Amino acid sequence: MNKVLSLLGLAFRSGNLVSGEFATREAVRKKAATLVIVANDASDNTKKMFANQCKHYQVPFYCGGLKEELGHAIGKEFRASIAVTDQGFADALLKQLDK
Repeated sequence: MNKVLSLLGLAFRSGNLVSGEFATREAVRKKAATLVIVANDASDNTKKMFANQCKHYQVPFYCGGLKEELGHAIGKEFRASIAVTDQGFADALLKQLDK
């Protein structure tokens, strides 16, 4: 998970990541998101909403980490949802997440 968190930090600093529920939803809706990650400790409602939206828009969806870890990785407070908007970062993250 450490490699995933450092990749998220890189993606954020390079402007290829949005975070927060509203920004993540918009990225998926506008087909800008290439991967959505929702924290394990996010509410069941949040997980279900993103799972359904990602399935509808055919965006890879992953549940992992804690809100605190996701937020810390990108230099913010708690973050329940993150959308990666660059295919290269998404591929690298998916490779790490599948291990």
